[in-house]
Amino acid sequence: MEINATYNSLVAVGDSFTEGMSDLKPDGSYRGWADVLAGRLAARSSGFRYANLAVRGKLIGQIVEEQVDLAAGMEADVVTLVGGLNDTLRPKVDMVRVRDLLTEAVERLTPSCGQLVLMRSPGRNGPVMERFRPRMEELFAHLDALAHRHGALVVDLYGSPSLGDPRLWDVDRLHLTADGHRRVAEAVWQALGLPAEEDWRAPLPPAVRPGWASRRIADARFAKEHLGPWIGRRLTGRSSGDGRAPKRPELLPYEPPTGAREGRDAPA
Repeated sequence: MEINATYNSLVAVGDSFTEGMSDLKPDGSYRGWADVLAGRLAARSSGFRYANLAVRGKLIGQIVEEQVDLAAGMEADVVTLVGGLNDTLRPKVDMVRVRDLLTEAVERLTPSCGQLVLMRSPGRNGPVMERFRPRMEELFAHLDALAHRHGALVVDLYGSPSLGDPRLWDVDRLHLTADGHRRVAEAVWQALGLPAEEDWRAPLPPAVRPGWASRRIADARFAKEHLGPWIGRRLTGRSSGDGRAPKRPELLPYEPPTGAREGRDAPA
């Protein structure tokens, strides 16, 4: 990539990872890596425009149907596409269909934007990760092949051990904290050929392992507040994103938060 390149517009496509969960702002909305990245790009380009079409819970078929054509029509300098991981976490998944839909999305987005960015999503270390790792790696291998074929960038978050550290994940064990999202923004920033501001791969300081009782309390809280509702939605065919609109559905000029630089001084 061109070093110190200038980008005038960004469109983010995907699910909860790109919507920004669980980087919670004081007003109850989510910021996330895409918002942080947009703020940093906007500081380099007057009139920078940004849209975020991502909605939590979306499967790759829904992303293709609801977001891809809209994003393609915006003809942005940069489009990010992250999807398919929700599919791999389902008890039953047709990986051939997932790969085909990702191919369709890439083929429709590539001609319409200056640079398409794909991601090998991070995974929290633990038993759940081990269960779904083969599906995830099949998905990522397909992304690598698509990127090679269509000239897309791939940001390898999965290959960074630090992003698997449970301390960078929210209590729901599915979404990154504000620090995790900041690292992702830096990773995409560097992939776009912009000068590094930090080492997003840097490991966290050594941690003291919580005691048995503390771990069991955390497990019980997770099961009650997050795992149970997630299973309930799967059994009833519902999604956390049902009826929810994207937070930035139009490609409009970016305006930073009042009194704070996005992703740096703003409270999480």
